Amino acid sequence: MNKFMNLIGIKSKKASERKVNTDKKNKVLNTYALLLDKEKKSILRQNKKDVKFAEKKGLKENIINRLRINEVKLKDIKDSIKKISKLKDPVNVTLEKWSRPNGLNIKRVSIPIGVIGVIYESRPNVTSDVAGLCFKSGNAVILKGGSEAINTNRILAKLFRQALKKNKVDENYIQFIDSKERKMVDIMLSKMKKYIDVIIPRGGKNLVKRVQEFSKVPIIGHLEGLCHTFVDKDAELNMASNIIYNAKLRNTSICGATETILIHEKIVKNFCNPILKKLEDKNCKIYGDNILKKYYKGKIYPAKEKDWATEYLAAAVSVKVVKSSAEAIDHINKYGTMHTDSIITKNKKTAMKFLKNVKSSIAMHNTSTQFADGGEFGFGGEVGISTNTLPPRGPVGLKQLVSFKYEISSRGKIRD
Repeated sequence: MNKFMNLIGIKSKKASERKVNTDKKNKVLNTYALLLDKEKKSILRQNKKDVKFAEKKGLKENIINRLRINEVKLKDIKDSIKKISKLKDPVNVTLEKWSRPNGLNIKRVSIPIGVIGVIYESRPNVTSDVAGLCFKSGNAVILKGGSEAINTNRILAKLFRQALKKNKVDENYIQFIDSKERKMVDIMLSKMKKYIDVIIPRGGKNLVKRVQEFSKVPIIGHLEGLCHTFVDKDAELNMASNIIYNAKLRNTSICGATETILIHEKIVKNFCNPILKKLEDKNCKIYGDNILKKYYKGKIYPAKEKDWATEYLAAAVSVKVVKSSAEAIDHINKYGTMHTDSIITKNKKTAMKFLKNVKSSIAMHNTSTQFADGGEFGFGGEVGISTNTLPPRGPVGLKQLVSFKYEISSRGKIRD
């Protein structure tokens, strides 16, 4: 097993050292998009195998929803690849330049990171998005998907390798670990530091925690999405209702779904029923505190301490009444995961205070948290949403998948 993984590492390292120009990169991506369309039936057939296995195994509905691909989702995957092909190549870009009194001319220029290892669960679209983004940014990638999606991941990775081969580019830019063995992950984390430059975990809390604890390779962390929406006392009711409905129920299984709603005490009496009834009518469970119980006429499940720290990824939401925007900020910074948090208010001063003081990697004003997505940011897609304090933060797209070096020139200068 170690020998097999070492071989993968050697091949990835060699591939990453073979530079590919922008035109060739875009040809590969466009070829891949065509293959995704051409092999649509095969991809959907393999995905049905994964879904059937997941159902038989008794996996949660939200995991199965993430796993399932239909023609619409497949078109989204293809469109994402096309968008990446149209984005500016982030490699060999002069980020800044200056001249010094000592005669040095200095440029800071973007370069690929090298080899990226991505460990992920459930969502097969990650295979395509990550492969496309890593390749366009000049990086080789080693993909280790979850066992529940192995058939779909396998064919998506295979088609990308075909696109590389058709364009006479080293197939090993993209490598897929075709195994359900968890030990493969352990080897990536602990035995492949000389091959892998950075690891990106994308999945649930347990996966990310395991990677953070055991990895000897630097990590770009993607923690769970415990997202909040705060309805301020100066919010407009119709806007608040529409945003919260979308933020919670548009897609409950993504990390940008709102999991906790905070409502200012001065408006809770008039706002809670129209906002929460709309959710309850769609079979969304409401976990509320004691103050909310006094005003909400629908069904409430008592909120416990654990609910403030729960990423439901389902039709369920916790609701807390707060006395001020300061209390809302404190709650978010205590229980949140520095993912995405939003305030709904007409008061620009309060909005600015919120945006500046929540620790989130993405802070929003009058906006649904479901916009926490690299595609919506114009990145063409994302490898994940980094909740690290250090950069990169937020959606990790092309520009976040490069490093830099300094290029210095002079007219024969020597230092005194």
